[in-house]
Amino acid sequence: MAIDRFPPCWRTLCAALGLLFVFTLGGCASLAGREPLRINVVGIEPLPGEGMEIRFTVKLRVQNPNERAIDYDGVALELDVNGQPFAAGVSDQRGSVPRFGEAVLSVPVSVSATAALRQALGLIGGAPLERVPYELRGKLAGGLIGSMRFADAGTLSLPAAAARPR
Repeated sequence: MAIDRFPPCWRTLCAALGLLFVFTLGGCASLAGREPLRINVVGIEPLPGEGMEIRFTVKLRVQNPNERAIDYDGVALELDVNGQPFAAGVSDQRGSVPRFGEAVLSVPVSVSATAALRQALGLIGGAPLERVPYELRGKLAGGLIGSMRFADAGTLSLPAAAARPR
């Protein structure tokens, strides 16, 4: 079938779709070699809460092992403790993690009274208090294709005085 049989508007549409397809493949190819970010929890600081909620700031060290800077416009995270949802938070902060560099982000998070009570009852239930497992998930928002998800897991070490039953 010859392309000359189609009206000029169809030929223009086919050419535009062909170019869009080529540019889309090029955009996907540029994302293929990106290494995942390395995220570590480096601090937790208390914040004033409202009513029965508990609030604190989670400080994250974000390391970028890529050849390009990572620009972000917003951060969201969820924190599970002992396999249970514990805290969640968002921040509209903007910034950039330099190429082969790092940055520390502070994200305020909230803990509901229900989640705090559930954790307290779970800890009393017999699990050793010295090492509490956590899992952190989140994303750095960076536009339509630029958002990067991250995860970190480990254990929180509680001070010996807090871990000792009385």
